[in-house]
Amino acid sequence: MKLTANNPPRRLSVFGSTGSIGVNTLDVIDHLGGSDQFEVMAVTGHANIELLAEQARTTGARLAVTADESQYMALKDALSGTKTDVAAGKSGLKEAAELDAEWVMAAIVGTAGLAPTLAAAARGATIALANKECLVSGGDLFVDAVKAGGGKLIPVDSEHSAIFQCLDNNQRHALERIILTASGGPFRAYTREQMRDVTVQSARTHPNWSMGLKISVGSASMFNKALEMIEAKHLFGVTSDQIEVVVHPQSIIHSMVGYADGSVLAQLGAPDMRTAIGYALTYPSRPGLPVERLDFTKLSRLDFEAPDEDRFPALRLARVAMERGGLQGAIMNAAEETAFDAFVTGDIGFLDMAGIAEKVMEAMVGHPPASSIDDVYKTDEEARHRASGFIKHI
Repeated sequence: MKLTANNPPRRLSVFGSTGSIGVNTLDVIDHLGGSDQFEVMAVTGHANIELLAEQARTTGARLAVTADESQYMALKDALSGTKTDVAAGKSGLKEAAELDAEWVMAAIVGTAGLAPTLAAAARGATIALANKECLVSGGDLFVDAVKAGGGKLIPVDSEHSAIFQCLDNNQRHALERIILTASGGPFRAYTREQMRDVTVQSARTHPNWSMGLKISVGSASMFNKALEMIEAKHLFGVTSDQIEVVVHPQSIIHSMVGYADGSVLAQLGAPDMRTAIGYALTYPSRPGLPVERLDFTKLSRLDFEAPDEDRFPALRLARVAMERGGLQGAIMNAAEETAFDAFVTGDIGFLDMAGIAEKVMEAMVGHPPASSIDDVYKTDEEARHRASGFIKHI
């Protein structure tokens, strides 16, 4: 399906193109006309060189970047004979961010995505945001960069996309609450005792979505939802007490917005990230996409329940981080990422991840707001160091 005719192709870049969001983004681009409609300026990945090279060849990308400098020659060899330039490491990501792409999919996982996304935002690109850390760690710094650059910020996470679609900017004064839905993950019905001994393999098996290891484990622990709460605060300019979380196992309602007159608007759809990606890519249009259509006659039930913050303490920590402000979001995120690595390697248990994050947050209360990206990185480094120290004593 082509969007328009006789218009020059729209320039775009896909940061994190080899991850699930990136792969789905390129699928949507292909469905909406491919090179007839879009000129891919850059694709970036990490260690999956074979896929990254294939994406560069298929799209005709001007630049392909591996974040892993040791993989530079492998990527260069894989793209030998093509017109695609090759770069690596932080300097390569910076080069990708500075290319004249009108629209950038920001899907690099972790704080590694902060610098290139911030650079793209500062030059006025429309940012399709799938990287949680930009707002969780960067917060006001990132929002201010988007405003100063004159670009747009369009959320791609299904929950934030749903809110974006339901939020009427002409009725901001009537906004009462934002309701984020959560699937509950694979351990929704587990007791805390049962969660003590869960494995990495069981934690990565999401009931509704097919995602990478980090996102899957974050869903199982509900740290992903906790980070989404902090994101929502910055994205939509709300306070922590306006943000609610409700567990909705079917993942049909992606999130909701409540207004002062008692109305609640919800965005529904089958679990497929291409819907949110397509909306971000063509906003405010709604192009035809090859996703499953909801058949309400076949929906036997839609369940909702309150989240248990004893079993999923990440949600409580998110509220603490929002109330404290400053760089508590960056601290929480860095500590959780460090604890995640330790869980994957078997050094700590599943429940220890939240415990580590809380200890680091307590130890670093009082950090001032970031005045530059360097402040974020320094705080991130300190939080990881402290988390590693706590892990050694478990």
